[in-house]
Parts: sequence; C-alpha cells; structure tokens
Amino acid sequence: MEPSTVVRRTPFYDYHRDAGARLVDFAGFEMPVRYTGDVREHLAVRNGVGLFDITHMGEFEVRGEGAQAYLDQVVTNHVGGLAVGQALYSPMCRPDGGIVDDLLVYRYADHYMVVVNASNMAKDFAWMESQCPTGVTLGDRSAETALLAIQGPKAAEMLRPHVPAEALELGYYRFMTGTLFGAPATISRTGYTGEDGFELYFDVKYAQAVWKGVMAAGTPLGLELIGLGARDTLRLEMGYMLYGNDIDDVTTPLEAGLGWTVKLQKGDFTGRDVLVKQKAEGLKKKLVGFTLEGRRVPRHGMAIHVGGKVVGVVTSGTFSPSLERPIGMGYVEVAHAATGTALEIMAGGTALPARVTARPFYTRGSHKS
Repeated sequence: MEPSTVVRRTPFYDYHRDAGARLVDFAGFEMPVRYTGDVREHLAVRNGVGLFDITHMGEFEVRGEGAQAYLDQVVTNHVGGLAVGQALYSPMCRPDGGIVDDLLVYRYADHYMVVVNASNMAKDFAWMESQCPTGVTLGDRSAETALLAIQGPKAAEMLRPHVPAEALELGYYRFMTGTLFGAPATISRTGYTGEDGFELYFDVKYAQAVWKGVMAAGTPLGLELIGLGARDTLRLEMGYMLYGNDIDDVTTPLEAGLGWTVKLQKGDFTGRDVLVKQKAEGLKKKLVGFTLEGRRVPRHGMAIHVGGKVVGVVTSGTFSPSLERPIGMGYVEVAHAATGTALEIMAGGTALPARVTARPFYTRGSHKS
C-alpha cells in the first residue's frame, strides 16, 4: 500500500489562516512557517511572549508495572530517577548507537508520557512497540492531544490568573496537571527556546476554548503568534538539536555532545555497548557550534574545511537575530573541535571564515533553571 499523502491540520489551523500565516507542509502537517516575519517573531519571544502551535508533535502513553524498566531500556537517560511531576530529555538509540529520535519522558503518578518529533511519530511508535514487553501497554495519544507552547520572559505573567498558583512555582522540566481555561491540562515548565515558558497539553476537544483564552490573556502583553521559522532560529541560538539535521540514525549521542543524557551506570539499554566502546576508544567526529563574520549564512550540507582539507559538514545554520551575526553547527573531526579553532565554511567556491564557539550562542535567556 502506498503511504498516505494527505496533509494533516492541527485544530488551530483556521486561526493560523485567519492570522495571515504562510502555511507549509511540515512533517505531514500544514503548519505556519511565519506570520509577520521571522525576526519580529523571534525577538517577540526573546523580549516578550510568543505562542507556538506544536500539536504536530507525537504523544505516546506508557502504562504497566514494568513501564519504568521498559523505558530505561529504550532511552539512554535514567527514567528510574524521575520523581512524579518531572520530565527529562533523552535520545532513543538503535543497537548501533544511532539516534532513533530525541524525546521527552514525563512521569505521572500512574503512567508515563513520551513526546516525540512529528517527523518520527510512526517510526518511533513502531520501534518502541517492537521492544514493548508483556505487561506494558503503549498507546498513541497524538491524534487526541493538542499542544501549545507559550514562551518568553512574560509567559508566567500572562498565565498567572489562569493556571493554579503552583504552576507558576514549577522548576524547569517540572510539570503538574490542572485546569487551563476550563480544560484539564498538563502544564509543563519546558520549551525549546531558551526562554521561560510553558508547554500545555490538553484534549483536542478543548482546542477552541483554550486558544481563545490564551489569546485574550496574551493580547494585553503583546502576545505574538510564532511560526516554524522563528522556532528554528530560537532553538539554534541555544545550540539545541533538530532531528534530521544535527542528529539522526547515523550519529550517536556522544558525537552530538549529548553525553550528559547517556547514563551508562543505570544498567543495560539499547545501544549501550556501542556507546561504552565509543567512550573508551574516543570519538572521531564531534558536533560543534561556530560563528562567522559578515552576513553570509551557513547552510545544511556545506563542507567545513581546515587548511584546504574537508574536516566536516554543516548541519544547521542561520543569521542570529539576537546576536546579529551568522551562527551554525556541524560535525568536525575531533582534532578541530576545540573552542576557538579556525574553520572555513565552503559556500560554493567561497570560503567563509568561521570559528568554533561554545554553545549556547545566546546566553541571556530567561528560562528557569
């Protein structure tokens, strides 16, 4: 059977269209890439507050007595260390150490929620299902779950009258359940922008009520709608990964600089043996950040040279609205990965001078630590 080519829409599609968004096919969904302009939207999140529709993300529910042990087998981070009301970020690897996806795991009192990238939903579910033991149930709740992100230094002020008081005291990567504009919701102090903010999960049947409530609460504070364009520049300023660009099934968490998510001491998990060996023998390549002079932007796939020799490849690049200079990430041979190393990014026949730079590039974010 041929795969479906039908483009899906989130329950907020009509609001995006009415707001004049430019809509594109992203991971099988018709999504807003921009409303008023990437730079304006980006700076609205850095300086005020922005609203993202990220309902295209996938949500899986894991239940059963062996749920924690099962999740600790399929992801590299330590699920067993989570308290109720805590979330963690983790890669999920293949036996060869390649990354299937990067995801979030939420621990509730009686189950777990796994949040995956939209482009990987079907692949991830099949992968997790293939390893799911008897006594553990894995359910796909993506179609019934709406997800909005409110990000920016004014996010808490905006939600203050509309969520339980405890939600405003949550630490980073903590969450609770409560009422949000009349909807039962998971209120999570998470995000992918480097700013303070919340990610809000609720049943799609409440989509209209929640959207209207959020817009009414945010308008007095200058709430802006944010598209995929600004979402990408915001995450890149923080040095955050984009699956399919910076990490994929032929890169490992150690090569990507995600060693802090690889908990070898927790016991066996898929890909552990390869990662143990890689750590012992040393890396051949490493993901680095770099900055460029001028205004030419590095693009995915451009070669990285040192002394006329190819030493790596660009995975992500943009012009940073906050720093007003080009930034990027890419894999280079470890001999050229030290901060301060001079690189050349090959834009056609032009060599663009660059320098390895510590991440995050942007260090003034408001997120709660």
